[in-house]
Amino acid sequence: MCYFSPASMSKALQSCTKPLKDNSSSQLCFVLHLPPFSGGDSSSTTTGSASPVPNSYDSLEGGSYPGTYFTQLLTSNPFPNMSQLSAALGGLSGVPELEVEALRPVNLLQERNLLPHQPLDAPEPNLSADLKKANCSPDTFRCTLTNIPQTQALLNKARLPLGLLLHPFRDLAQLPVITSNTIVRCRSCRTYINPFVSFLDQRRWKCNLCYRVNDVPDEFMYNPVTRSYGEPHKRPEVQNSTVEFIASSDYMLRPPQPAVYLFVLDVSHNAVEGGYLNVFCHTLLENLDKMPGDTRTRVGFITFNSTIHFYNLHESLSQPQMLVVSDIDDIFIPTHDSLLVNLKESRALVRVLLTSLHSMFSQTRETHSALGPALQAAYKLTSPTGGRVSVFQTQLPTLGPGLLQSREDPNQRSSTKGVQHLGPATDFYKKLALDCSGQQIGVDLFLLSSQYSDLASLACMSKFSAGSIFYYPSLHHVHNPAQLDKFQKDLERYLTRKIGFEAVMRIRCTKGLSIHTFHGNFFVRSTDLLSLANINPDSGFAVQMSIEESLADTSLACFQSALLYTSSKGKRRIRVHTLCLPVVSQLSDVYAGADVQAITCLLANMAIDRSISSSLSDARDALVNAVVDSLSAYKNTVSNIQQSGLIAPAALCLFPLYVLALLKQKALRMGTSTKLDERVFAMCEFKSQPLQQIMRAVHPDLYRLDTMSDQGALHLNDCIVPQPHLLHLTAEKLTREGAFLMDCGSVFYLWIGKCCNDVFIRDMLGCPNHAQTFIRHNTQIPELETPLSERLRALLAWLQDSRPFSSTLHVVKDDATAKTSFFQHLVEDRSDSALSYYEFLLHIQQQMSK
Repeated sequence: MCYFSPASMSKALQSCTKPLKDNSSSQLCFVLHLPPFSGGDSSSTTTGSASPVPNSYDSLEGGSYPGTYFTQLLTSNPFPNMSQLSAALGGLSGVPELEVEALRPVNLLQERNLLPHQPLDAPEPNLSADLKKANCSPDTFRCTLTNIPQTQALLNKARLPLGLLLHPFRDLAQLPVITSNTIVRCRSCRTYINPFVSFLDQRRWKCNLCYRVNDVPDEFMYNPVTRSYGEPHKRPEVQNSTVEFIASSDYMLRPPQPAVYLFVLDVSHNAVEGGYLNVFCHTLLENLDKMPGDTRTRVGFITFNSTIHFYNLHESLSQPQMLVVSDIDDIFIPTHDSLLVNLKESRALVRVLLTSLHSMFSQTRETHSALGPALQAAYKLTSPTGGRVSVFQTQLPTLGPGLLQSREDPNQRSSTKGVQHLGPATDFYKKLALDCSGQQIGVDLFLLSSQYSDLASLACMSKFSAGSIFYYPSLHHVHNPAQLDKFQKDLERYLTRKIGFEAVMRIRCTKGLSIHTFHGNFFVRSTDLLSLANINPDSGFAVQMSIEESLADTSLACFQSALLYTSSKGKRRIRVHTLCLPVVSQLSDVYAGADVQAITCLLANMAIDRSISSSLSDARDALVNAVVDSLSAYKNTVSNIQQSGLIAPAALCLFPLYVLALLKQKALRMGTSTKLDERVFAMCEFKSQPLQQIMRAVHPDLYRLDTMSDQGALHLNDCIVPQPHLLHLTAEKLTREGAFLMDCGSVFYLWIGKCCNDVFIRDMLGCPNHAQTFIRHNTQIPELETPLSERLRALLAWLQDSRPFSSTLHVVKDDATAKTSFFQHLVEDRSDSALSYYEFLLHIQQQMSK
């Protein structure tokens, strides 16, 4: 080991393994007597090494369903308020138009125009107007069935999955924040009071999940909004399905941790040559003051190639000092008190380091990567406090613990026999991630490599520590500036987006329902408690549910998620979302309430699990069988139509289309050349993204631009944003006379037909005609002072604003060199070409007839 530091610097320090007293343990307590998780990927069930705080969360959270179930149905009239459950719903018969439309038989072999002109909205639950108004937004909390079956037998007949899609920490324009000495919760199941409870009188309320009657605390009698007494039903907690509580010390095991950011940077030759390090340093410099935090915020840096480099940033120094540890087989921290420093006090030194870091390694010829030891060092450095570790890696780890060998055979990429090595090659990264989770450390991975890097193994670091995964497979500052630009924009969002530390999340549900499996990036601390060392606003989760007891005694089913976290300002907060749905006894009502997009996303998560635990072909077969089973059940039990064809209820008419689109995704396709890392990354995205982002990738939106008008346009900030109609993703919708925009979520494709109007091309791109449009690799629309250019840029900006990360733009000409690749990529691989979609429907029909 060699030092570039003061001689007085202490030698190797012992690693800090002192158990972290998880304040987050003071969680929300809804112990749901869940069955053990079955199946699923490793992110759904975890065993293993780790947590030094095994029971603290449960002990602080407290509470579970008692041995006897409170069934008293009191006869006293409910206290008059919006939550009078007796008038909440009356079945679909109360809204016959919804029933008729959702159950309208559709012959898929005859009807081609199934897509609505505008993006598909979530179906509305059949609730009273008051309950609808109070219900949780589908952007936050969504169920695959907006009508909950009374029994598991009824659910089995429908052959549809029951589950939830959550986006619990998403950015919100309005969020009621409640500061109160008393957070009102059910004494039995620990549900937070919400809009769907019943007030029996001013002093008693009945839980909507377990039906326990609770007392109203004296403090709750005062309404801080209206500044009046005696109206507990008008409190903000009872008026809003999404609220955030400022938690008291009862929800802490230690003082809330500060915001801690540690950056672990690959500085091998491959990393420096690609140009990411320079972009990282400049982006962090520009956003240093925008990172979430307060005066306690701490920051540190580790760089690595074949050795590990630490940086002494103590405020007393005149310039940063590098400390090099070459013993990667037994990593240690050379000094503890100056490697993670207070950002405010050492800001000048941090800026100096970021300004010089790229030049320090610009001439390196070091090609090795000791990622494993660098992660061990990061764990030891941050374990006393917890925090966020951001890892930037550009190649396969080649040295020290965690080294990996190439497992990909390029000749087998397009094999139809199966895909190998979708699981990790070693448990090193999973075990380390579990240790990190136990110490409230979240690890985010940025993989920037065009070569195989075994993401299947590396991704475990983020999966089990509730981190995020980013992948830029062809990033290069010269050869691929578009990818570099996307990296810079994504990094800016990453550095400045809000963050929650030392978090845990539980989901409660009405008695009789239970959680079967979780999907996402987390560590399962107990059967119903997710440990989220970090939580960010771009993470999504999925939950499979089952019905253990009949719901015949209730007309409503409720779900509640509660996320306890520490804000970047050091405040303990609890964000609560509550969703209310009607319970139905008729199979037709179950189909009428099907949410086809939520079903597709849940099935995608289940298919990813199946592909890892069994095989990719089994996962694909299971998806096809899901369509066959549900349409067969509908045909045999609900539909009375005897005509030939493939009949589906209107609520599920897009189901075959979405499943076909899933089968063509990189995560699940076969017979097409797909790099292993790209496939694994696509799987990671399905498991960790919210529904809206998943659906954009599964089934892109296609618009025609050359015929768009201002009819129906939005007027935002003095800009006119056109709203062109959605088109089906079929070859027949593309014409050489037109220009089309395809929104694939992370990518926009602008295709210019060969016979497109010259005036349109000139006004949009500034080129005289199609022949002189040399823009195939362009990634930006020129800013022209024409109405068309302004409207197109406004449309792109509006679409971009609806997602958390930047989308690259590719402008493609319709010519001999681009046509084949464009049509294959956009129509065959990403959509339902007329032939393949029709063949898929015939295959479904054939399977149903067996």
